Amino acid sequence: MSGGVEWALHCCVVLTTASAPVPAARLAELHDVSGSYLAKQLQALSRAGLVNSVQGKAGGYVLTRSPELLSVLEVVAAVDGPQPAFVCTEIRQRGPLAAAPEDCTRPCAITRAMASAEAAWRAALRDVSVADLARGVDEDYGPTALAGISGWLAVPDDRSGDSGGPAAGR
Repeated sequence: MSGGVEWALHCCVVLTTASAPVPAARLAELHDVSGSYLAKQLQALSRAGLVNSVQGKAGGYVLTRSPELLSVLEVVAAVDGPQPAFVCTEIRQRGPLAAAPEDCTRPCAITRAMASAEAAWRAALRDVSVADLARGVDEDYGPTALAGISGWLAVPDDRSGDSGGPAAGR
């Protein structure tokens, strides 16, 4: 998985606390990360329909639906794509002791194991919502952690001039 997945998940959790759209620059400042790289992750979330970009002076990003209905798997797929983590290249059919194609009619044990692990991984991520992650923040850092983030977001940052749109953070 790319580092962008972590950044996107953190942003989704933060957006659960926001009472107004949050500019990309503000999210980057909160996490002390690159604004341009974070903007790419937010754009991927927007293309996938997980966040909306609100234009204008009070613009920024908002979740498109309740965090209880937004799975971690959806965020991963939005940022890194839906392709499997493991792709079999049929290495068993190469080299001096290559297996004949007719002997390779079913996936090998390695491919079967990787496919099984991938299915379990995807099922586990599908079962965890952004709301679950948000609850974990308060469990890990105390019952006021998310409220503190919400309060910090509510204080305007006049320096950013960021509308949250597609060019935000570039």
